Amino acid sequence: MKTFTDLRKEQSWLVVSSLVVIAIFTIGVVLLYARSVLIPFVLAVFISLLISPILDYQILRLKIPRILAVVITLIIVLLILGVLFLFVSQAIQSVVSTAGRYSNSFVNLVKLGLERLKDWGVSPNQEEIVTTLQQRIPGLITNASGTVFGFVSDIFLVSIFVIFLLIGRNSRVIRKGIYADIYGQVCRYVTIKAIVSTVTGFLVWAVLALFGLELASVFGILAFLLNFIPSIGSIVATLLPIPIAVAQFQNPWLIALVVSIPGAIQIIIGNGIEPKLMGKGLHLHPVTILLALSFWGFLWGIPGMFLAVPMTAVVRIILMQLDTLKPIGNLLAGSLPESK
Repeated sequence: MKTFTDLRKEQSWLVVSSLVVIAIFTIGVVLLYARSVLIPFVLAVFISLLISPILDYQILRLKIPRILAVVITLIIVLLILGVLFLFVSQAIQSVVSTAGRYSNSFVNLVKLGLERLKDWGVSPNQEEIVTTLQQRIPGLITNASGTVFGFVSDIFLVSIFVIFLLIGRNSRVIRKGIYADIYGQVCRYVTIKAIVSTVTGFLVWAVLALFGLELASVFGILAFLLNFIPSIGSIVATLLPIPIAVAQFQNPWLIALVVSIPGAIQIIIGNGIEPKLMGKGLHLHPVTILLALSFWGFLWGIPGMFLAVPMTAVVRIILMQLDTLKPIGNLLAGSLPESK
């Protein structure tokens, strides 16, 4: 039988849980309506975390004046963002320019498939299906390209935020407490993820280019970007070349190699090399990561999925600093309230 103290603890836990749910809902509404400003700002925060060691090294080790060090760091940032923007722009142009040609290839493949179905006794409306594909495929490709281009076009606003974040940074301050935890874990995660994603994207491009697949550079860039989305991103990056491979090669063995080799690269790097580099990581359970992807993806779309893991890690670090909310922080790490 429960004692009065146990009942009080249970009631307190229910009250705290209810308040947390209400707070999450309220914060979610704010994040949803302020996403046009918050997304570039959060991106700028993580970029500044990634490049802040460069600024600190110039000031503390090379003894370069602060203003000059900030200018050099900003030039490096703008060069990196400019190169990324250039690659993505070229990828978008390549996709748009080949959309019509490959849409015709897809339509021809669908026609062959419908003819096969007729041989098996199935008689779908071929003209309606073909007409729908001819109308929608180029539009889908163009809309997807427009979404990516709109995301990349926010680079200007991100750059403004990065400039002010770097100017306001004090490299000589020794960070302690919660800020040190957030800075250490998130900075390590972002740095390692950027390096691993770059290697993954390069290897995927090299393999696809070796097979002579058109748009190999596009799929390499997508592999680099999607690698920032845990689990789901690598699967999507592996499956994306299939339509182009089917339309270009029409050879089952080549198509299988185009899918399996980049898939093997994703598995080896994502499940073998990356966990060793991450070490303890961000202390987030795989289910927590999937829920975070769904939550932030619902609020902020694709950019939210890119930022889901580090932002959830920051939330967990903050929760672990409060005794009342520690059970929720442990739950995010996969430890149930009853476990010790």
